[in-house]
Formats: sequence, structure tokens, C-alpha cells
Amino acid sequence: MKLLTIGNTKTVKGEAMGYLTFIMHLAPATLSGYNTCPQASKGCAAACLNTAGRGRFTATQEARIRKTKWFFEDRETFMAQLVKDITAAIRKADRENFTPVFRLNGTSDIRWETVPVGGFRNIMEMFPNVTFYDYTKLQNRRDLPSNYHLTFSRSEENYAAVDMMMVQGYNTAIVFDNLPAVYNGYTVIDGTETDLRFLDPRNVIVGLLAKGKAKKDMSGFTVQIGRAA
Repeated sequence: MKLLTIGNTKTVKGEAMGYLTFIMHLAPATLSGYNTCPQASKGCAAACLNTAGRGRFTATQEARIRKTKWFFEDRETFMAQLVKDITAAIRKADRENFTPVFRLNGTSDIRWETVPVGGFRNIMEMFPNVTFYDYTKLQNRRDLPSNYHLTFSRSEENYAAVDMMMVQGYNTAIVFDNLPAVYNGYTVIDGTETDLRFLDPRNVIVGLLAKGKAKKDMSGFTVQIGRAA
């Protein structure tokens, strides 16, 4: 079973900039029986894009659950397949004159920097010449490889940590009903133009527009402009 896919409607926008994004979708939260999103809030779980696009198909959901169980129940062979997929992805990108980039937490929030593989401390260390990036709600991500870029993701439960994470050098992604120019004193950039978060300037809010279930969110996950967050 292949672990990586391409063609996500958002990540595909990066192709115009010369990047080919390969993304891995696992089953979010506890959908598989294992928790892949330990800091997921109720609002986050309700607004999750797991069922967006191809995710609405039963076969896709079943495949994501199988992948997740594989990761937790047979880590060694899972990671071997991931290495194989990344190696093939790099070759594909090279043939098509793209720069390959990888997002392993498409619908999960796993600390990949702590998962060893093939004698290396993590997958990023094994592939030091390619860029990995993710969003995370985990506040204690430490000792990150230099080729692994993280953007903090704000929810209705962790909003008090935004300033702390910004001071530590993490940009913060926030879902809005409409994108403001400035939020809480920080410049807001349009995070819907591409998914290439590692190219963002420092010390900014990455504004994302509410989609799907998030449009009807009343938990505070989606920030309503003009209303206190």
C-alpha cells in the first residue's frame, strides 16, 4: 500500500512555483482506534478536512484507517514503505523538473521527529536534502531537524498559547470566516494561495478561510471577524 499521494487541491497550487508536494493522510484523532491528534479540540475534530475531496469516499476512509493501524501495529514495515515511497517521489519530481516537498501529517499530528528509521533518528535526517513541513497543535515540539518546518495551528482551546509560539519562532495558522489584514497585532498573510508554509515570512499569522463544516462552527475554532477570539 502506497502511503503518499499528490494532487490535493491546495498543495497542487505549489506546482506553479516549482514544488511537488507529496502528502500522507492517516485517520485523524481516534477514528482508527489509535489517537493521531493528541491535542485535537472539539472544534478541530468537527471541522476536520478528513472528509474533503477524495476523503468523502468510503474506500479512502478505509485506506486511511488501514495505514494508521499499520503505523501503530507494525512500525518497522510501515517506515520501510515510507522510505520507499519518499525515494520514488524524489525520482518522480526530478523527472518532472519539480522540487519535492513532503507533508506527513495531512490529517494527523504525529511527532515525526521522534520516530526512528533505518538507524537514523527520524525520516528527515535520512533525507536531509529535501524539505518536510506540517501544521501542529502540539506546543512542545523540540529538537526539530533543520529541514522540518512546522506552523502552529490555533484552536478554540489553545489560543492562549499563540503569542508564546510566535515568540518561539512559529508562525500560527488561524481559520477565519473572512481574512483580516491584521490580527492581534500580527500581519495576516493569505494561507490559501499555496500550502508551502516553509516559504512564509517569519512572525505572521497564516490566514485560512473556513471551509465545509468550519463555515458553521460556533465553538470558537473559526474566528469570526469582529468577535473576540
